[in-house]
Amino acid sequence: MSGSGGGGETGQRRPETGIALAFVCLAILGVMPVISNSRPADFAALSFAFFLSAWQLLFSLPLVLRELRSENGRAGNRGIFTAHLPPRRQRRTLAIILATGAIFGLSTYVYVLAVEKAGTVSAAIAIQAYPLFAILWETLFLKRRKSLLELLFTLLLLAALCYLATGGTWRVEGFSLWFLFALAVPFLWSVAHVVIKEVLDRTPITPAQVTFFRVLVSTVVLGAALTLVGGAEGLLADARRPDFQVFALIMGLVYYLELLFWFHAVRFIDVSTASSITVPWPALTMVLAVLFLGEAVEAYHLVALGAVAVSLYGLLYAAGKKRRDAGL
Repeated sequence: MSGSGGGGETGQRRPETGIALAFVCLAILGVMPVISNSRPADFAALSFAFFLSAWQLLFSLPLVLRELRSENGRAGNRGIFTAHLPPRRQRRTLAIILATGAIFGLSTYVYVLAVEKAGTVSAAIAIQAYPLFAILWETLFLKRRKSLLELLFTLLLLAALCYLATGGTWRVEGFSLWFLFALAVPFLWSVAHVVIKEVLDRTPITPAQVTFFRVLVSTVVLGAALTLVGGAEGLLADARRPDFQVFALIMGLVYYLELLFWFHAVRFIDVSTASSITVPWPALTMVLAVLFLGEAVEAYHLVALGAVAVSLYGLLYAAGKKRRDAGL
């Protein structure tokens, strides 16, 4: 999940649109790990990450081109392409776009590999650790103090993840290194989102342009890595296989739609409301993993998922309470 923003006047009049879009995001997030692990066994994670990013880039082009050709849209609809930024700001914006694109490219590869190695269900729950890293960055860099209620729900989330990482045993010898690897996905997302927020806040770049540049840089970085690892011959061989490309195309499409729907959902409703709607997506992943991948869901998966859901809803409630108490 990505994006930031809130509902404006339009959003206040049409919250049902934002709610509907958030539910679509929930469905897409739940399906994505299953699509990733349904690909052919010899479709390597790095190659899959590159091609799904390339398909994302292709899907992102029409909306960006439409914005560029629009003559009668709202002011600033051409975004970053017509922004008159000072040279220093231009260089900084370019550096942020390149850095975050590379981070998102790495996170795409880590996502695919983590879902494969840690298991569809465990990886899906691990990705829900995103708030932990967001809280960490807010505390370290923004000096935002957390309330006691927020700290309690954070500890519950940590406990649930430790329980899951040890396979429900709480024993160190049962700790899964691949589960730890899966935690790199929300870690990388949180870093990139903190950095890219500056571009969103200080330039007129549009959500479509953010998505386009993100997948453009990701595709270049992953393509270079794939060429270095397997050579151009391997890349071309995977490109010519329809059984590979159909999964990369589907994954690229749903991933792009999730980004797009999320950006538009938070135009109509608060981020906290959209986030609360998408919290249960690992439950959908569980059901689909059993039905289509034949994966077993253990009792500790259900316990961990329940604790994670309680902690995430608790964090959303605690954050809202703190805003209300502050009169915001």
